[in-house]
Amino acid sequence: MSAAVECEGLSKTYKVGFLARKVKALQPIDFQVNAGEVFGLIGPNGAGKSTAIKVLLNLVMPTSGKARLFGVDVNEPRSRESLGYVPEAPVPYEHLSGEEYIQLQCALAGLKASTTKQEVTRVLERVDMTRHAKLRIRQYSKGMTQRVMLAGALVGQPRLVILDEPTSGLDPLGRRLVRDLILELRRDGAAVLFCTHIMSDVEMLCDRVALLIAGTIHKSGRISELVADTRTHEVVVDNATKEQVLAVVKPEDALRLEVVAQRVLLHVADTRLQDVLSALVNGNHTVSRIQSERIPLEETLMAALRASAPQKGGDLE
Repeated sequence: MSAAVECEGLSKTYKVGFLARKVKALQPIDFQVNAGEVFGLIGPNGAGKSTAIKVLLNLVMPTSGKARLFGVDVNEPRSRESLGYVPEAPVPYEHLSGEEYIQLQCALAGLKASTTKQEVTRVLERVDMTRHAKLRIRQYSKGMTQRVMLAGALVGQPRLVILDEPTSGLDPLGRRLVRDLILELRRDGAAVLFCTHIMSDVEMLCDRVALLIAGTIHKSGRISELVADTRTHEVVVDNATKEQVLAVVKPEDALRLEVVAQRVLLHVADTRLQDVLSALVNGNHTVSRIQSERIPLEETLMAALRASAPQKGGDLE
């Protein structure tokens, strides 16, 4: 079975301004999203996330490379027959009611009139918008608008759902609903491509992620793999001063050093732990505790941003 999303050597260069200055929104990137998987595309504003999504939706033509949905080139309309999408800043027809908007989505999806009423009821109930179905969208709050857009994306039970900042503007209950919905889609075997700046949601929901910076995938894989490279350890040295510890441990090996009472706390990168321990033992210091510290995904993202600071390019957002 073909992957739900396949991108191979995908790049996009825009020409902007009077002098047609070239901006590389996407360097050649490769990634795929499989059925029954939640894939997170994360990165700062201007990283290229929106451009990648627009290519998948055939709203933007790539400069080079290929993009396919379910093995079908995105240039072909049939590639999007089983696709649901929620943009970052949705602007639905505000003169319609929520119910009428979902009816429109059913018509666009090719659903028969005999099944439309049942489908409208199903998706509105799923996002807890049944009681607001008769209101005009212009009367909705931002969170309510986001919910009805999510309902529209669920019409026809798509096999691929692309969500761009789906929890933006939602209260805690709304965010919980979206998280539950994403997990439900995964259980049903659908693929979810998920873009967000909320790293706690990424860590909670995503099977795999790709870290996009300046149009380039900096890292990709399971979250446990991404944070493993930046795992640290807290090493506690008893009955020592800062000066005594630094006499045997290289300053660059200590990411952070704290003095608490008669103890020195060293925060050491995973790759330097053995060298630091050897130096302390050889210096006749007593190590009373070693505790592993898992750096959150957000810190991994920040470290990658600092490392890529000289790069140029990125999305036009």
